[in-house]
Amino acid sequence: MSTGKFSEKVRNLCARAFRVLRPPFLPVTRRIRKWLEGISGGSTRPQAFAYQLVGEKTTRILPIFKDVDVNLQKSELRIGFKAYVSWAILASLLVSISTLILIPTCLIIAAYLPVTPALLFGIGGAMFAGAFTIIGFYVYPIFRADSLKRDLDDELPFTTSYMAILAGAGVSPDRIFVSLTNARISPSVSVEARTIVRDVELFGVDILSALESASKRTPSEKFKEMLEGFIGTAHSGGNLSAYLSNRSRQYMKLKRITLQKFADTLSILAEFYVTLLVAGPLIFVVMLAVMGMLGGGGVGLMDPRLLLSLLTYLGIPAGSLAFLILLDIVSPRV
Repeated sequence: MSTGKFSEKVRNLCARAFRVLRPPFLPVTRRIRKWLEGISGGSTRPQAFAYQLVGEKTTRILPIFKDVDVNLQKSELRIGFKAYVSWAILASLLVSISTLILIPTCLIIAAYLPVTPALLFGIGGAMFAGAFTIIGFYVYPIFRADSLKRDLDDELPFTTSYMAILAGAGVSPDRIFVSLTNARISPSVSVEARTIVRDVELFGVDILSALESASKRTPSEKFKEMLEGFIGTAHSGGNLSAYLSNRSRQYMKLKRITLQKFADTLSILAEFYVTLLVAGPLIFVVMLAVMGMLGGGGVGLMDPRLLLSLLTYLGIPAGSLAFLILLDIVSPRV
């Protein structure tokens, strides 16, 4: 058979396969094309596409993610609960499918592994990848809410002092929070203030009801107590300036205590760092280098040269990264 006839036969087979497969996959391809057009135009977000694709099928599993709804409201992510769950499920499926294809392919091509073990490794890797993706989506709102809580707690001493000055000058409660929307000293509180002002000016809610809603969704207990005290003082006709000044002094005192505790904790962490990530690796490096030069040690994973490489290029960077994450968790925002 000549090359021209063979090429023509291949084209005919491809055209026939396209005509057979096009009807079942036509709705999916249309959705993907619309989504890509929306992404290029900036009108469609991934979570919206995920909700359109799998949103109706997530009703039965929504109770499993009931804690995510509360954390989403506290984290200020501005994503609907069902859309976020749909996005998590779709991302998990895509990651699992990609891993299921990638791992066996790499093992078969690079490691010359038989098909069956490679597929088993691929299935296990896909399960782990999908599970870690779901866990990541579950944990991310908690991380965001905790970060917002720490920022709010750190800004409260200066924010309440600023609010006390405005209240002492006779500024009304709603105008105080309007002023907070542009305050550079408290960017996190400014975000909360914009939400409160939006509820008042756009939705027609009175200022005290908007403050009550903000106190229910904020992740910071201190900010919640301040708002509840602000509402109570305004309801009873008390002196807002005196209340906010008193709160500012209390928060500043708590901030000094927190910084003192952090200084003590930092000294302990510094000793751990020197012991585990400076002196310890240095001793192991010298010991493994001497063993490698003398020709001692085992084989395989017990080879001194392999252990030295793992310690140098994997152990020390991983330990330093873990220490930085721990330091970021325990450190207050200054």
